[in-house]
Amino acid sequence: MNYEIVDVLNQLTNEKNISRDFLVETLETGIISAAKKRFGETVDIEVHVDLDSGEIRVFRKRRIVEEVEDPCLEISLSEASEIESDAAVGKTVQEMIPFEDFGRNAIQAAKQILMQRVREAERENIYDEYEGRMGDIVTGTVQQVDRGDLIINLGRTEAKLSVKEQIKKERYRQGETIRACIIQVLKTTKGPQVILSRTHPDFLRRLFEMEVPEIYEGIVHIKEVAREPGLRSKIAVFSNDERIDPVGACVGLKGSRVQAIVRELGNERIDIIPWSSNPVTFASRAISPAKVLNVNVDKENHRLLIIVEDDQLSLAIGRSGQNARLAAKLTGWKLDIKSESEYKRILEIERKAKVPIEEIPGVGNKLADAFYTIGVESAHDLVEIGKDELLAVPGVGEKTARSLLKTARKLLKEQQKLAEKTETEEQEEEGKGE
Repeated sequence: MNYEIVDVLNQLTNEKNISRDFLVETLETGIISAAKKRFGETVDIEVHVDLDSGEIRVFRKRRIVEEVEDPCLEISLSEASEIESDAAVGKTVQEMIPFEDFGRNAIQAAKQILMQRVREAERENIYDEYEGRMGDIVTGTVQQVDRGDLIINLGRTEAKLSVKEQIKKERYRQGETIRACIIQVLKTTKGPQVILSRTHPDFLRRLFEMEVPEIYEGIVHIKEVAREPGLRSKIAVFSNDERIDPVGACVGLKGSRVQAIVRELGNERIDIIPWSSNPVTFASRAISPAKVLNVNVDKENHRLLIIVEDDQLSLAIGRSGQNARLAAKLTGWKLDIKSESEYKRILEIERKAKVPIEEIPGVGNKLADAFYTIGVESAHDLVEIGKDELLAVPGVGEKTARSLLKTARKLLKEQQKLAEKTETEEQEEEGKGE
């Protein structure tokens, strides 16, 4: 019997959430290690641990020989006969060794191995638990503030909320409760390191899941999120059920749902936008509260040109470009935002800078006719079409295509400079006249 170690095992089973089988296996490994310290590295030991009775039985097995050469593995017939009455040369004798006979140092070594393995198992359990909760929100207590970084006590382990993952204007003190989402779980020599964030888009997603039942139930989906933490966010939402307004579900009665999230994020402004698979529709909504007049799509460069009324330009761009940046993140497109008057000016400059296709060096009458057939009438059209379409024109190979594009771009640049100069001179003349 050795209730001291068995009591430790039972305590660990209850407190550390580690299986009894693993602990028994670990203890047996520790006892075998202790036996090797006592009897030698080659000793053959068998261990049986019964946690219910508290009994630990250790057996040493040796082969019976006429002449002993290795005392760790062999035993003489006379000595074996004292253990088993029917001992005979060639048989194996099994001798029970009282656990206490190992000595205090050996038992302590067994306990150390046990505790070490338990710590490793506990670390592995914690890692698996939190690694499986990536993106989830956890609540903890600020345990320590280290040069702005926060060490958060989550109960079973500690987590880190670095300065860069905190909302800038927020300040926390030791002992305060805090919520954040898990963005990473690292394996370190000191155990698992849980990394938290309050600035990650997933934190905003999970807050909406917690506040909006329709999102939690999968009726309403958050399709895209764009954040500038602590300042402003845009989320695009979509409903699987036509009867449910996704924006209304997220806002809640009198704004109750979204306001709870706004308070959690330090009054971060949140724009909730209906998602659309149509990039023109989606971009028009994403640039709100500004009203859009027109959107031109440049698929090749994945760019959208958004035209708004002159008095809507500053609203569309936002303070320090914030609204435009968030809209671009949300849609995944590059956005060029122009006022109506500026867009008209650009069109006029392009019109004046138009270079007919036949005026491009290297384009003869035959090639010009081929270009006209596919709708390419100017240097601008030539630059705008895709390379594959250009190579499909009879008489245009890889080398010719490169040369034509280079020349067309150069001509356009020169003509545009000239048109801009002319426009500036005209405006100056109009100014003098006034």
